[in-house]
Amino acid sequence: MQNTLSAYLEKFNILYDYQFGFREFLSTSLALIKVIDSIYKHLDNREKTIGVYLDLQKAFGSVNHDILIHKLSIYGIRGTVLSWFKNCLTNRKQFTVLADAKSDILDITCGVPQGSILGPLLFLIYVNDIQNCASEA
Repeated sequence: MQNTLSAYLEKFNILYDYQFGFREFLSTSLALIKVIDSIYKHLDNREKTIGVYLDLQKAFGSVNHDILIHKLSIYGIRGTVLSWFKNCLTNRKQFTVLADAKSDILDITCGVPQGSILGPLLFLIYVNDIQNCASEA
């Protein structure tokens, strides 16, 4: 599913061009080169530059399932495939064991599956519209 979804997103150019993480042939090194190049360009033109950097702690665990499903639908994921994603995200449970102690079983109401190959890609879809918050002037 990860390969199919990734190919679909690339084919229709859905993901933000300046999203470098978790994408084939892109890296954080390329992101840094792009930022430095932009800073130098603006400084050469005697323009002011400013950067805002966010560290989203526990980002994968904060994904709202309803919003993610809605975004998948907006991006053209529908029918059986959308139902598959709904089933993967909903009705999940977790508990913790430490020595002989076990926690209660609780519903997982948000987040993408940790450690899965799909988790990073689903997170990218979730934050994809961040491009609407700032320009890349």
